[in-house]
Amino acid sequence: VRLEESGGGSVQAGGSLRLSCAVSGYSDSSYCIGWFRQAPGKEREAVATIDRHGRTSSADSVKGRFTISQDNAKNTLYLYLQMNSLKPEDTAMYYCAAMGWSICPPIDSDYLDSRFAYWGQGTQVTVSS
Repeated sequence: VRLEESGGGSVQAGGSLRLSCAVSGYSDSSYCIGWFRQAPGKEREAVATIDRHGRTSSADSVKGRFTISQDNAKNTLYLYLQMNSLKPEDTAMYYCAAMGWSICPPIDSDYLDSRFAYWGQGTQVTVSS
Protein backbone atom coordinates (compact mmCIF):
# COMPACT_ATOMS: atom_id res chain seq x y z
CA VAL A 1 0.00 0.00 0.00
CA ARG A 2 1.35 3.37 -0.97
CA LEU A 3 0.10 6.80 -0.06
CA GLU A 4 1.55 9.88 -1.70
CA GLU A 5 0.57 13.42 -0.72
CA SER A 6 0.88 16.55 -2.81
CA GLY A 7 -0.38 20.11 -2.85
CA GLY A 8 1.33 21.60 0.16
CA GLY A 9 3.03 24.97 0.07
CA SER A 10 3.23 28.42 1.56
CA VAL A 11 0.28 30.77 1.68
CA GLN A 12 -0.77 33.90 3.51
CA ALA A 13 -3.42 33.85 6.18
CA GLY A 14 -6.88 33.75 4.67
CA GLY A 15 -5.67 31.87 1.63
CA SER A 16 -6.52 28.39 0.38
CA LEU A 17 -4.72 25.18 -0.50
CA ARG A 18 -5.89 21.82 -1.75
CA LEU A 19 -4.03 18.73 -0.64
CA SER A 20 -4.22 15.48 -2.58
CA CYS A 21 -3.30 11.94 -1.63
CA ALA A 22 -3.04 9.04 -4.05
CA VAL A 23 -3.66 5.69 -2.38
CA SER A 24 -2.50 2.71 -4.42
CA GLY A 25 -2.20 -0.99 -3.76
CA TYR A 26 -5.12 -1.06 -1.35
CA SER A 27 -7.48 -3.85 -2.29
CA ASP A 28 -9.77 -3.99 0.72
CA SER A 29 -13.25 -2.67 -0.06
CA SER A 30 -13.58 -1.42 3.51
CA TYR A 31 -11.52 1.56 4.51
CA CYS A 32 -11.26 4.68 6.54
CA ILE A 33 -8.85 7.31 5.27
CA GLY A 34 -7.96 10.63 6.71
CA TRP A 35 -5.71 13.60 7.12
CA PHE A 36 -3.52 14.22 10.13
CA ARG A 37 -1.12 17.04 10.88
CA GLN A 38 1.82 17.65 13.13
CA ALA A 39 3.31 21.01 13.97
CA PRO A 40 6.83 21.33 15.39
CA GLY A 41 6.87 20.47 19.06
CA LYS A 42 3.28 19.28 19.05
CA GLU A 43 1.59 15.91 18.92
CA ARG A 44 0.09 14.64 15.71
CA GLU A 45 -3.59 15.41 15.51
CA ALA A 46 -6.45 14.22 13.35
CA VAL A 47 -7.83 16.76 10.93
CA ALA A 48 -10.56 14.92 9.03
CA THR A 49 -11.60 11.40 8.10
CA ILE A 50 -13.83 9.79 5.50
CA ASP A 51 -14.96 6.21 4.99
CA ARG A 52 -15.83 4.30 1.84
CA HIS A 53 -19.45 5.34 2.19
CA GLY A 54 -18.49 9.01 2.17
CA ARG A 55 -19.22 9.69 5.82
CA THR A 56 -16.93 12.44 7.05
CA SER A 57 -15.75 13.82 10.34
CA SER A 58 -13.65 16.90 11.05
CA ALA A 59 -11.81 18.32 14.00
CA ASP A 60 -13.49 21.29 15.66
CA SER A 61 -10.50 23.46 14.83
CA VAL A 62 -11.09 23.10 11.08
CA LYS A 63 -14.87 22.78 10.82
CA GLY A 64 -16.30 25.23 8.34
CA ARG A 65 -12.87 25.81 6.78
CA PHE A 66 -11.56 22.40 5.66
CA THR A 67 -13.42 19.86 3.55
CA ILE A 68 -12.36 16.25 3.05
CA SER A 69 -13.42 14.35 -0.05
CA GLN A 70 -12.49 11.30 -2.05
CA ASP A 71 -12.57 9.98 -5.58
CA ASN A 72 -12.54 6.22 -5.94
CA ALA A 73 -13.97 5.94 -9.43
CA LYS A 74 -10.58 5.11 -10.87
CA ASN A 75 -8.15 2.30 -10.05
CA THR A 76 -6.38 4.56 -7.58
CA LEU A 77 -8.21 6.02 -4.60
CA TYR A 78 -7.68 9.76 -4.26
CA LEU A 79 -8.16 11.69 -1.05
CA TYR A 80 -8.44 15.46 -0.96
CA LEU A 81 -8.41 18.18 1.67
CA GLN A 82 -9.68 21.58 0.59
CA MET A 83 -8.38 24.12 3.07
CA ASN A 84 -9.89 27.60 3.09
CA SER A 85 -9.46 30.58 5.39
CA LEU A 86 -6.09 29.26 6.46
CA LYS A 87 -4.59 30.50 9.70
CA PRO A 88 -0.98 30.56 10.92
CA GLU A 89 -1.90 27.88 13.45
CA ASP A 90 -2.68 25.55 10.53
CA THR A 91 1.04 25.42 9.76
CA ALA A 92 2.14 21.80 10.00
CA MET A 93 3.22 18.72 8.13
CA TYR A 94 0.07 17.10 6.76
CA TYR A 95 -0.17 13.35 6.34
CA CYS A 96 -2.75 11.12 4.76
CA ALA A 97 -3.38 7.73 6.31
CA ALA A 98 -5.52 4.66 5.73
CA MET A 99 -6.95 1.82 7.78
CA GLY A 100 -9.10 -1.21 7.04
CA TRP A 101 -12.17 -0.38 9.12
CA SER A 102 -15.44 0.18 7.27
CA ILE A 103 -16.40 2.93 9.70
CA CYS A 104 -13.97 5.56 10.91
CA PRO A 105 -13.53 5.79 14.67
CA PRO A 106 -14.65 9.07 16.27
CA ILE A 107 -12.17 11.75 15.31
CA ASP A 108 -11.60 12.70 18.93
CA SER A 109 -10.66 9.12 19.88
CA ASP A 110 -7.54 8.73 21.97
CA TYR A 111 -4.57 7.50 19.97
CA LEU A 112 -6.59 7.59 16.74
CA ASP A 113 -3.44 7.82 14.66
CA SER A 114 -2.17 4.52 16.11
CA ARG A 115 -5.11 2.73 14.45
CA PHE A 116 -4.05 3.77 10.96
CA ALA A 117 -1.74 1.21 9.40
CA TYR A 118 -0.69 3.04 6.26
CA TRP A 119 0.86 6.50 6.03
CA GLY A 120 2.22 8.86 3.44
CA GLN A 121 5.44 10.83 3.76
CA GLY A 122 3.66 14.11 4.38
CA THR A 123 3.42 17.49 2.71
CA GLN A 124 4.30 20.77 4.40
CA VAL A 125 1.76 23.56 4.77
CA THR A 126 3.01 26.94 5.94
CA VAL A 127 0.65 29.83 6.62
CA SER A 128 2.14 33.25 7.22
CA SER A 129 0.39 36.11 8.98
